[in-house]
Amino acid sequence: VGRGMEDLPGERMGDLWPWRRNLRGKRMKKIYNLICFLLFFGFLVFWNGVGDGRSVGWGRGRAVRARPAISSLFRSKVNSQIEGNDCAKIIDGKSLAAKIRESVKQDVEDLQSTYGKNPGLGVVIVGDRPDSRTYVNRKKKAAAEVGIESFEVSLPEGATESQVINEIQKLEKDPNVHGILVQLPLPSHMNEDHILRQIPVHKDVDGFSSVNIGELWLRSRTQPKLDANSNVPVQAVPCTAAGVLEMLKSLDVPLAGKKAVVLGRSRIVGMPVAGLLLALDCTVTVVHSATENPEEHIKRADIVIAALGIPEYVKGEWLKPGSIVIDVGINSIEDATKKRGYRLVGDVDFPNAKNVCGYISPVPGGVGPMTVAMLLRNTVQLARNLLTPK
Repeated sequence: VGRGMEDLPGERMGDLWPWRRNLRGKRMKKIYNLICFLLFFGFLVFWNGVGDGRSVGWGRGRAVRARPAISSLFRSKVNSQIEGNDCAKIIDGKSLAAKIRESVKQDVEDLQSTYGKNPGLGVVIVGDRPDSRTYVNRKKKAAAEVGIESFEVSLPEGATESQVINEIQKLEKDPNVHGILVQLPLPSHMNEDHILRQIPVHKDVDGFSSVNIGELWLRSRTQPKLDANSNVPVQAVPCTAAGVLEMLKSLDVPLAGKKAVVLGRSRIVGMPVAGLLLALDCTVTVVHSATENPEEHIKRADIVIAALGIPEYVKGEWLKPGSIVIDVGINSIEDATKKRGYRLVGDVDFPNAKNVCGYISPVPGGVGPMTVAMLLRNTVQLARNLLTPK
């Protein structure tokens, strides 16, 4: 009888068992709502991943980052559930540099109490370039704040190479000077390589000498270490490269075996950074002006160090989701909305990149403060080497 009743039209069945009609209505409503929700959620995922040319995929428990065009309300809800956060964590170079300067200040006090001397930094500047003067003043101010004495030598634009070398030799003989740097760039009539080679390795605070660079790459154990936690046993590591290394170490993320791409091969940043990453057992690729399809290398990288000097060259869609990005570049681009008529940007397209990578350093406020902090640390290390009885 029950089977026969179930075959009756809804009206008659409802007349007999109204509770069954109500029950079926509730079930259908729930199924209908579930289908609508799944369709809506699927549309959001499709719009986020495929709509901007990227495939929708799942890896390590996280989906591809959201399409920028979608409304912030829906994107924040979906991404917070799928990815855990809306954008990359910012690597704050300012706060990290402040901690290093505090450590350096304590080291200076220890040297003063032990040897009765403060570290001394000799700076040679040639010409009157406003940017060079700004950089030198910034370094002198930072040095004074931690107790490092500054010894500046200013020469006119038309000075000869012999005059510059003569001043370097004077600083070399000065027992109060423990580190020497020549502010770059030099005037076009001077040979920078020749002049930099005149700085003795034991006072090469920028770490540009062939001995320091060679020891960095060879990982020799014959030279003093940069600090107790450093894997690189050289007297001084190029300051910007050392700053990049400290920023990576501050993340407390395992680096051994990671794929790292260094954009640029300059002796100041690119090549030293590549050597430091190799010392940390990373698998390193150096991308330069002759590299074909650089974006293909970048897409596979767990770590990207951008030091090309090209404004916003690295696009967000080139980056591997969750990667670490250190932006060394600092470039000015026109911006009528700014009082100065321009704004500073890095080599990475920051607004889009931060929606893809896991960590990223800003410009300004990233590598810049770290470079100065590492200069101070190098000065203290060289002073310690010279003052410690052999």
